Amino acid sequence: MAPTSAPAIRPGRKHQPSSRRRDSGRVALLFILPSLVGFVVFYVTPLVRGMYQSLTQYNILQPPRFTGLANYTALAHDSVFWNALKVTAEYVAINISTQMIGALGIAVLMERLTRSIFIRCALVFPWLVPNVAVATISLFMLDRTVGVVNHLLTAVHLPAQYFYQSPHEAIATVALVNTWRNVGYTALLLFAGMQLIPKHLYEAAAIDGAGEWRIFRSITLPLLRPILALVLAVSVIGSFQIYDTVSVVYQTPLPQAYVLYYYIYNAAFGELRMGYASAMAVVLFVILAAFTFAQLKLLRASRSDLA
Repeated sequence: MAPTSAPAIRPGRKHQPSSRRRDSGRVALLFILPSLVGFVVFYVTPLVRGMYQSLTQYNILQPPRFTGLANYTALAHDSVFWNALKVTAEYVAINISTQMIGALGIAVLMERLTRSIFIRCALVFPWLVPNVAVATISLFMLDRTVGVVNHLLTAVHLPAQYFYQSPHEAIATVALVNTWRNVGYTALLLFAGMQLIPKHLYEAAAIDGAGEWRIFRSITLPLLRPILALVLAVSVIGSFQIYDTVSVVYQTPLPQAYVLYYYIYNAAFGELRMGYASAMAVVLFVILAAFTFAQLKLLRASRSDLA
């Protein structure tokens, strides 16, 4: 009986998986290409150009003149810059603390009590309103003479407040108005993260007799940490970019409400010091990059306790 011949091996068959990977890579690149082009055009290019302009003296009307680190040296001795940075840090501290605490509370209440779509839509509605409109409405509501808030305060025999016009209340008022606008959206992000936590953990904790606070502290908060870190980082970056509320409320902001973005805008388009404004923007970029990196590292955003 003649020996059975071995089956023929098609040439190139063993390389089929790598060929599929190459094809998948090309398809993936094709899908992300529009976003990649937009990122390069609208983010990378302005960033590189801004870094170059920060080393020049530039006023739009004349070509940039290279001055090295002169703008950064001037920044180090600019009291207005340091005051604007301090005021912005105060705003971020008030806005982020109130926003994250409020959002966590709302998200937990939604998770434990109701998951109504109507409530979710109502929470996100303030975030959909333009910040300029929110600032304009709040300016009238918080007015000392005709504002409804001060009318309510006087109705319960409390003194009327100046809010935006008070040196002691100005930046806190700006921060709390923006907290009201963003807290619902932030709560929805945290609520979505809570849906990833296995429900049997809550059931086991309830059987063991754990209360709501113990469940939140021992289960919800640790397992929500990666989402919480990401939301916190994005919120901090957005808070440092505060400008529109201050621009709408004030023609010339009080020193206690003179935030960094307003100073950058005024230096660039009010005084035509584009190089100096670019230097401030670069300093802000470095601060945000370092702060975000440290924050994500400390909160271990890339690791989940669910794994």
